[in-house]
Amino acid sequence: MIETNELTRKLRMLLHPRAALIVYAQENNSHSMNDNSYFIEVRDIDESGRMGEGRPVTVEFMNELVRGYSESHSITPYGRIPSNLLWCDPRKGSEKYIWYNPPQKRMMFFNDILKIENAKYNLPGIIYEAGENRLNVYAYKDIELTDKTELFAAPFFNVTGASVCLGSAKIEKPKDLTYMNLLEYWEKKFWLTEFSHLGSGGNPTKSNLVLVTKGAKDKPFDLEELKPLNKMKLKDILK
Repeated sequence: MIETNELTRKLRMLLHPRAALIVYAQENNSHSMNDNSYFIEVRDIDESGRMGEGRPVTVEFMNELVRGYSESHSITPYGRIPSNLLWCDPRKGSEKYIWYNPPQKRMMFFNDILKIENAKYNLPGIIYEAGENRLNVYAYKDIELTDKTELFAAPFFNVTGASVCLGSAKIEKPKDLTYMNLLEYWEKKFWLTEFSHLGSGGNPTKSNLVLVTKGAKDKPFDLEELKPLNKMKLKDILK
C-alpha cells in the first residue's frame, strides 16, 4: 500500500512507553493543581514494560518536555512580524490574521469555461482576513491604509461578499509556522485556486467581471470598477 503522507506513517508506527509521570497530591486537594501542594515524579519504563524507581521531576525536565511538545503540536506562529501584518490573534479558537498586499501584478488561473487566459493580471490593493479555516478578501483604493480606509468587494471569482470559496488549491500548512510562512500559505490557498464561478452576489464589479479581468492584463486595474462593501471601513474588521 502506498503511504500517502507523513501522518499516515506516524500513525502506523508502534509506539512504546518509555516513561511515566506520576502526580501526588493531598487527599483534600486531589482535584486541584492551582497551588504547590502536589509532587511530581518520573519513572522510566524498561523494554519489558516494568517501571523503575521514581525520581523527582526537575524544572529543567518539565521545561524541555513542554518545549518539545509545543514545537511538534503548536499552531501558534512565531518569528519576525511582517510589515504588512495589521492584526494578529493567535489564540486557539479565536485565530484571526489581517494583512494586505499593495497594488501589484499576480498570476491567476481560470477554469476553461470562463475563457480567460492563465496569466499575470494587475490588481488593486488587497486586504486578507484569515481565521482557522476561513478566508475573507477585500479591495481598497487608498495609497496609505488607515482606520477609515474604505473596503470594497474583491473583484474576483469564487468570492461572495468577502468570503472566499477555497476549492481546488491543495496546500498544506507549513510545519515551520512563522508569521511569514502563515501569510504565504493563505495567499497560496487563494491565488493558486482555479477561479471558476461568480459568488452568489453576482458581479463584484460594476461591469462584467470577465471583461474587467481581461482588461487588467496589460493595463492598471480600473479602480472605478470597485463596488463599496456595505460602507465597511478597515476599522470594522480590526477588532
